[in-house]
Amino acid sequence: MTFRILQPLFALFLLNAVMSMTNLWPTPFVKLDSRLAPEFVLLWVTILVIVWRSDKLSPKWLVGLTLAYMLFVAGRYFDTTAPALFGRDINLYWDGLQIPRVLWVTLKSYPLWISILVIASLVALFWVSFVTLRWAIRTTASQSAPYALRKLWALLLTAAASVLVIANVYGVRETWPYVSKPVLPTYTRQAKLLFTAWNERDLQKVLPPSPPFKSDLGALRGRDVNLFFWESYGQVAYTVPQINDALLDARQGLAKQISDSGMQVVSAYVSSTTFGGASELAHVALLTGIDTGNPTVHDLLITTDRPTLTGLFQKHGYEVHALYTALSWDWPEKVFYRFNQFSDARDLGYKGPKLGYWTVPDQFSLARYEALYPITANSPKRLMFFPSISSHMPFHPVPPYQVDWKKLLSDTPFDEQQMAKVRAQKEDWFNMRPGYIGMMNYNYQWFKGWLAKPKARDALYIVIGDHQPAANVTGEGATWDVPVHIISSQPELLQRFIDRGFEKGLTPREPRIGAVFDFTRTILDALDSGANPVAGNQASLLPVAAQPAASSK
Repeated sequence: MTFRILQPLFALFLLNAVMSMTNLWPTPFVKLDSRLAPEFVLLWVTILVIVWRSDKLSPKWLVGLTLAYMLFVAGRYFDTTAPALFGRDINLYWDGLQIPRVLWVTLKSYPLWISILVIASLVALFWVSFVTLRWAIRTTASQSAPYALRKLWALLLTAAASVLVIANVYGVRETWPYVSKPVLPTYTRQAKLLFTAWNERDLQKVLPPSPPFKSDLGALRGRDVNLFFWESYGQVAYTVPQINDALLDARQGLAKQISDSGMQVVSAYVSSTTFGGASELAHVALLTGIDTGNPTVHDLLITTDRPTLTGLFQKHGYEVHALYTALSWDWPEKVFYRFNQFSDARDLGYKGPKLGYWTVPDQFSLARYEALYPITANSPKRLMFFPSISSHMPFHPVPPYQVDWKKLLSDTPFDEQQMAKVRAQKEDWFNMRPGYIGMMNYNYQWFKGWLAKPKARDALYIVIGDHQPAANVTGEGATWDVPVHIISSQPELLQRFIDRGFEKGLTPREPRIGAVFDFTRTILDALDSGANPVAGNQASLLPVAAQPAASSK
């Protein structure tokens, strides 16, 4: 008697559990969740209707529902695991072909018996999953559904669960603690993405027009360009007194180094297309001049051959190098960016201690990149694109700054005293501001140290934040604004940016000059040889020495 009761209850529990599982971050493993799964409710209602009309589930219905539910379970797994492993949601356009290719290349590097074992394991996993889910659905249809159809309380409970799920799908936040994230919208979104990406007419309707990439870059006069996206570098670094005051010394040290290097700096605020994460939305917005605030626009945009800053620089004889140290896996989307040289964490050969969730400190990444791709007087003109990663949430631990850049490339980049300070840092998920302050200080330090190193030739430096840090650092009601700095030894080049709303010094002034995709147009205009000053902002560029030090707002 007990078994007859427990068997259908276990079947119901299993069907719900496999659809409400969550990721055990940051691993490929999952853990069970007690919340109600929307797809389980959909399956339950479907079974009730079939049993009500036909008294039982036919073999064809049983196999069909089992395969459909397996598809939902696979979607749930990838939907919860992909962000933990790859830092983004699953994308069928890129991953549909890439995952089989990666598996094939990986298997070819192992003995044949390993490949056979892996394939056999996948087949066994599929079969065990099919048999298990088929049993659970059959048990539910033969025992639970007939009982529920005879009991008013069971039907009322089903109705209540359906209402709860519908409210969740429509975004009612109060349901989140009780209902897991549905998978069906992910499939719907991916199907729409694929259809639109492969349909040129619909694609052009969704995507805004690109700006004219007609700049001849003549104002650069052949100088290199180094474009840095600083992770989580937001307006709060200046407008929150606690953060600003703690960064003043490091910021003034950077300002002095800029001056000592014979350069000057101008700054402004722009509005990012993202907040607290999803940095790629800001990266693509700047490179294309298109508003990617809607993630669907971003996902569709990178399936196209729209013009980009990287393509423009290549057209004018530049080699475009990218340093993506957040990545340690194949990244098919890089095709869109048109980089000549792409380096991820695997290419850098870091042998030092793992420092937090992102392993490789930014200072080392830049040092290794310079060693791998040194610039000489005869090197082609270069655009270097470096999205940093160390200052990503959770801002722990703050890497030590190594004064000796050559030591960074050794097996022991940091001494024991430095590592002792790292181990002494306390990770606090409920108070991330101290860690954020430490990371911003670290960014100022390594950038200052890098500017101090002798350079083979002159360059223009652009430093921009990708987005504000999470709200547990910014506080409520924060803007989406981020700082952007232009650094150069050529006052006439910086004057072009002042004419377009920038202010002298490292401290940006409000209001913002536009969005990050508007800044693309600013770059195109300012670097064109035929650019004219913008009326109404004709302040002359003062020497850096005459600029006031950064102060708290």
